[in-house]
This record gives sequence, structure tokens and C-alpha cells, in this order.
Amino acid sequence: MTGDDVPDPRGGDHDGARLTVVGLGAAGASLAWRLVDAGIPFEVVEAPAGARERSPERTWSTWGPHGPGPFGHLVAASWPRVRVIAPDGAAVTAELGSWRYRSLSSVDLDRAVRERLDRAGVPVHERVLTGVPPAPAVDTRPVPVPTTGRTLLWQHFLGHRVRTAVPTFDVRTATLMDFRTPQPAGGVAFGYVLPTSATEALVEYTEFSAGLLTAGQYRDRLGEYAARAGIGAHEVVATETGVIPMTDAVFAPSPSPGVLRWGAAAGSVRPSTGYSFSTLQRQADALVAQLPGPLTLPAPHRRRHLLMDSVVLRGVADGRLGAGFFVDLFRRNPVHRVLGFLDGSTSPAQDLALMATAPRLDMLRAVAAVARTPHPPP
Repeated sequence: MTGDDVPDPRGGDHDGARLTVVGLGAAGASLAWRLVDAGIPFEVVEAPAGARERSPERTWSTWGPHGPGPFGHLVAASWPRVRVIAPDGAAVTAELGSWRYRSLSSVDLDRAVRERLDRAGVPVHERVLTGVPPAPAVDTRPVPVPTTGRTLLWQHFLGHRVRTAVPTFDVRTATLMDFRTPQPAGGVAFGYVLPTSATEALVEYTEFSAGLLTAGQYRDRLGEYAARAGIGAHEVVATETGVIPMTDAVFAPSPSPGVLRWGAAAGSVRPSTGYSFSTLQRQADALVAQLPGPLTLPAPHRRRHLLMDSVVLRGVADGRLGAGFFVDLFRRNPVHRVLGFLDGSTSPAQDLALMATAPRLDMLRAVAAVARTPHPPP
């Protein structure tokens, strides 16, 4: 089906719309919020609730001295301290000073954006588009992951929001990686804990690996991790799942003139970490600044960071860079340098200082493996 075959959502009661935003996940919601402020006529096409094309519910994380773009008021929880735990239980804990590690819920963001669109009179058409939308449009729907990269891993996880009967969690500390889990060959696995009170937290089991697990395996491994982490009897009040590509592939350009593909479908997900929310905020600001002219996609990541990501992905996939590599990044570097790298905000000097703390021989082997592997075009 081509764009000409897709029913035009701009007919009827909103003929003045100049732009269609397809999807209200993190990318579409971030752009829609700003378009209201900019006074740009637009509409939204979003898959209806229950459709497999609908963006899944999940928790997004950001960090730094300021909140996530215009969504600071939606931050559900924040932490002044982060930690990483080695396989032997040794913890690396860091105070963030003026920074905070923050989380917000996709449910809260979706509700707030829809209320804002309704007040502004912006139509939200609930339907599934199966082809290229009519131009001009920003299309944030996911696409099949390209196979043109040197390395492809998956970040896949099961998370439970739990409530314990007795105080269990340190409400001031976000546990980013707890490696007291069996480690897969050619990958890493860890626990992730975001407490919202002494008795409530989001607890996740996460893997970076080439293959996915069965539903039963995710449940078993999350249960095993919870037991190792000392999380006793608890009630599960909500569940999150996800599968995020971690690839150094070059993403294909937008499929049609006047239609801009954006989001995970255009490389906004950071290859070595799976993080995207902060990147999307920067790109959304840049896109709105281009209007009402034609849109050009801002680069999501710096070239040197993509090269470093490619090396890290290959090292993880080959089994050379495992839990110890990630623990040592936090142990041997100031926490702001590590978090800045994960967010793509570090300078060349900071990147060099970070890489100098990595295992030299294993990194050189990963660099050599990347150099030997051709990187085909999209």
C-alpha cells in the first residue's frame, strides 16, 4: 500500500492541518507537545488501544541537572544516588550532587499529552495506518530492524512493580545494574531497581544478548534475581516488558518526500545502552525549530559516540566485555562522566578519559573486529 492508498486523516473537520504526526509513543508525544506551543496546525494518527501497533506501556529514564524537556512536571520519581553491583556483590555507589536520575511513566505522559491536544482542538484519529502516510508527516512507527549493522543485540526485559510487606528498598538510590545474575554467553544480564518508597519499586531483569527468552524464563530469572537481591515476599502490582534493538546499523532514509521517519525507526535509540528519551527531546526541539519549513532529521548521536558504541557492542557480543567492564566504568570514572557518555553529552576529552579506564587488550580486539567487518549501506 502506498501513501495514495492510505485514507487521508486530514479531511473533514480539520482541513487546515499542515502536518500529520503518526504515533504517540515517546517520539510522537514529545513532538506533539511542542507543536501545540509553536502554534503549528497538525493532527495525530495513533493505533487504537489494544492494537499491536500501539506503543507499549513502560518507564522512561533520564538524568542530569534538569528535567526532561517540557516534561519535568511528569517525573514520577527521582534519586540523588545511583549504584552498580558487581557479580560478587561489591557495590559502586555514587552521589549525583546537583544531578538526579529520574523516571516518568508512559501512561502519565500519554494522558497529559492527550489532555493537552484535546484542549488545543488537535484531532487524534485512532486507526492503524499500514502504508506511508500522506505528506507532510512525521512517522514515528517502528519498522523492522535493519540487518546492515556489524552487530545486533537485543535489550530485552521483564519488570514488575512490586509492593513488599516490610521496608526493603533504599528510596534514595537507583540501582542501574546489579550483576548478581547468571551471565549469558555473548551478552550481559542484570537487575534494575527503581524504588518509589521503602516498600515499593520497579524491579527488572534485563539482558543484552542475541536471543530472546520465553515468558516463563523471564519470570524465573526475575524471581531468581529478586531473591538474590533480598526482595522477600511481595505483591506484583504492574508489569512491563520490552525488546529494544541495540545495533550499529545505518537506518534507511525516510521512504517518501515530505514524510520524515523518526524515533527508533531512525536510529534515535542509543546503540550501546538502549536509552532514547533524552535524545528524542533534543531532536523534537530541533524539528520544531525548522517549522514551518521542510523537516530534516537532526542526527541523534555524535559520530564518535556511534563508533564507540560499535566497539562496545562487538566486545559484548564476543564475550570480551562483560559485567566487569560496566562495573569498572563506574568504579574508575566520575559518575557524571559515565552518565554523560550514556546520554551523548560528553566532550572528546571526556570520552578519551573514559576509554582509558577500559580493559585495553579487550578493547583493542573489539576495535580490530569492528575494523575487519564491512558496514554495508542501508
